[in-house]
Amino acid sequence: MESGGKIKVLRIINRFNIGGPTYNAAYLTKYLDDQFETLLVGGDKDDSEASSEYILQQLNLKPTIVKDMQRSIGLSDLSAYKQISLIIKDYQPDIVHTHASKSGFLGRLAAHNNNVPIIIHTFHGHVFHSYFGSLKTAFYKSLERWLGKKSTKIIAISNEQKRELVLDHKICESSKMEVIPLGFDLTRFSEESDSKRYDFRSTYGLKEKDVAIVIVGRLVPIKNHDFFIKAINKVINLGRGNVRFFIVGDGESRKQIELLLENYKIGYTQNTAPNSLNPVCLTSWIKNVDWVYAGSDIVCLTSLNEGTPVSLIEAQAASRPIVSTRVGGIEDIVLEDRSAYLCDKTDVQSFVNLLIKLVDNQELRISMGKAGKENALKKFNYSRLVSDVSLLYSTLVKNIRI
Repeated sequence: MESGGKIKVLRIINRFNIGGPTYNAAYLTKYLDDQFETLLVGGDKDDSEASSEYILQQLNLKPTIVKDMQRSIGLSDLSAYKQISLIIKDYQPDIVHTHASKSGFLGRLAAHNNNVPIIIHTFHGHVFHSYFGSLKTAFYKSLERWLGKKSTKIIAISNEQKRELVLDHKICESSKMEVIPLGFDLTRFSEESDSKRYDFRSTYGLKEKDVAIVIVGRLVPIKNHDFFIKAINKVINLGRGNVRFFIVGDGESRKQIELLLENYKIGYTQNTAPNSLNPVCLTSWIKNVDWVYAGSDIVCLTSLNEGTPVSLIEAQAASRPIVSTRVGGIEDIVLEDRSAYLCDKTDVQSFVNLLIKLVDNQELRISMGKAGKENALKKFNYSRLVSDVSLLYSTLVKNIRI
């Protein structure tokens, strides 16, 4: 590491799909100050996911794609490891910083074996409960503990996540872990809100007094959409005819969600359907989610496990109140009972009661939305993220040079 030269950072992300890790890696690649030079590397999106390529294009970033770094575990991992090792040998980074699990394994292993001075990993979430059986979970914990010993620093994205990783799962000692929350450019969630709201509600045939409740995210088991549909059924049975539900996203659970709606005899519409009388709309992916939040009245999340869900940060930035299950780092990103209501991940009735409380009180929705916006803009601006990570990098480099 030569004194006076730029600090070279190799940033590796699992894959370029829509979600917090892509935004995090993209903003850090784009906005770190001039003392850093960054090469962004990542796998391609899975077929069941929406691409985040547009995020990179907006920031004028051209990443290196490692196509063999895929979501599933297999022989392609060996090829991906070799490709990453070649990139390290060619680029000669001072820092390798990995984001999320697959890149965290392959990237840290390659960095360690190629004597990279500083190895950092960010946990955007974890798979230590609600994903796999006990044996597979134990294997992943052992692997992460081993990788933790090869890491210079590990970043958690919330205080609750750090507590879980250190105390519950014993991934590493507390002194090795830093807490650096995610950061985003949130300006679009408060720009032209009235016109976006009119357009969204006109598109879906919403009347002025209709209350639009949305849930945004991948349609996968960990997001627990079954819980959301059970809540929808209870709300409908209460006779709330002015409530419409929007499930925004796509994934492997879509067919199961459709079957469950049919079993409950809940009418649903696929994609855009102006003036539809069905209470539920499955919109698939919508890139301009600021348009969705502007048109909505309440935002939900029903996950079994979360790191820092981007949808709830965005919802707060758009001044929308939240009803969510109390999991992972959610308590660190919302203001409980001020910007969001939280309940146990198994308590559908409490979830419904909280929804109805907001459905029936527009003034409460407005006041909680204002509190959420202030919270999001204060805690989750990308300039704060860049500043925090720059300071960490500079400190670690200084310690090595000393």
